[in-house]
Amino acid sequence: MRALDNWASLIPADFSGNSRVWIYQASRRFGLAEALEIEALLEDFLARWNSHGTPVKGYANLLFGQFLVLMADETATGVSGCSTDSSVRLVKDFEQRYAVDFFNRLSLAFVVKDQIEILPLSQLGYAFEHGFVAGDTLYFNNLVATKQDLLNKWLVPVKDSWLASRLKLLPA
Repeated sequence: MRALDNWASLIPADFSGNSRVWIYQASRRFGLAEALEIEALLEDFLARWNSHGTPVKGYANLLFGQFLVLMADETATGVSGCSTDSSVRLVKDFEQRYAVDFFNRLSLAFVVKDQIEILPLSQLGYAFEHGFVAGDTLYFNNLVATKQDLLNKWLVPVKDSWLASRLKLLPA
């Protein structure tokens, strides 16, 4: 998957490394027409994203056609509860509009044979035992919370993620 090589170039360089990040993984990949619509809706949202009346320095993108990434650089304006709530409302609107689930935290995403594959957490052990997922398999760690972590810890081998202890890949 060639896009895996250059996705980081899409992240704005002028945002602080401590910028807050939220990643929402869709239950399916979006088609091109849907992705273009979402891109326009994200641009509109960013143009109106405010915190207590002050514009938020924000970034939003649909990466790999499946991961909605929102970022706020709080060095310019802090993000309030209301502004966070508005972003969650946007994601919930996308869920209804496109019949997808963005809030299932028990679905894990991996790169298998150059494709993004979604696997329920309950099937992780089975997938590991049968070679579908290995220590070197790339995993999308959607728990990252900052721009710096997004760039360095979002797409990592399973052995370098929190899943390693669950699969007993780490020494006791």
